[in-house]
Amino acid sequence: MTLIEEPVGPTPGEPVEPAPGARRQLPSFLVIGVLSTVFYLGLFVLARLFTDPQVANLIALAVSAVANTAANRRFTFGVVGSQGMVRHQLQGAVAFLIGLGLSSGVLALLDRLVPHAARPVEVAGLVVANGLATVARFVLLKVWVFRGGAAGPAGS
Repeated sequence: MTLIEEPVGPTPGEPVEPAPGARRQLPSFLVIGVLSTVFYLGLFVLARLFTDPQVANLIALAVSAVANTAANRRFTFGVVGSQGMVRHQLQGAVAFLIGLGLSSGVLALLDRLVPHAARPVEVAGLVVANGLATVARFVLLKVWVFRGGAAGPAGS
């Protein structure tokens, strides 16, 4: 008689646990969002030492968006392994573009209304834009990128 053992643990690219609902995902998403926002703002302030607000925003947002998508992939939506990782980052880029549009718009508006605004004013505007972008990011990640908690069909 031959025993066939079932694999133990998640298969790479599959959820770590059954597709969790928004009630479990939202706290993880919020913690990652707060940490990502602090990281983004720190990068922005650092980049502002050597470049203009729009370029600093692009640099800070690009770096923090990749880290944010990777963290949400693992901790919010429970996806492990490299399967689908590039697709998830490319889909997450849509949320990045929304955030870039909002934050760039805020910086352009500030430049128009308050030329040479102080750094705290820029940061405050970016916090508001980032808050709006965060709502869009959660919806996009939940309903499109991770489809309610799963990585999607195998090989997609």
